[in-house]
Amino acid sequence: MDRNCIFCNQEELILENELAWARYDKYPVSPGHLLIITKRHVADFFDTTLEERQALNNLSEECKKMLDREYSPDGYNIGVNCGTAAGQTIMHLHIHLIPRYQGDIDNPRGGVRGVIPEKRIY
Repeated sequence: MDRNCIFCNQEELILENELAWARYDKYPVSPGHLLIITKRHVADFFDTTLEERQALNNLSEECKKMLDREYSPDGYNIGVNCGTAAGQTIMHLHIHLIPRYQGDIDNPRGGVRGVIPEKRIY
């Protein structure tokens, strides 16, 4: 636990299991945008244990079911930023589960490739 880490304090918890917890993103890119966070303070996905990865996956599936019921999205993006070069600003692993809706952007082709905008459409 890192006392200075905002994700070591489980605020506004929506769902959880033994090794992970979920909350809504404070700056959502779409309605229902969730963060799925390890309970152990760990920098990124590549520092997790197999058990943590399984817990993250299980919680992701629970979160999707909840979002399907509450928001009825048309699709999802799942994203993890690992390192500052990838855009990570909080050095505690968190997975973005982003509901997507038909028409939320003009052309969604390329999806997560949009992290480098000129490479999104191919």
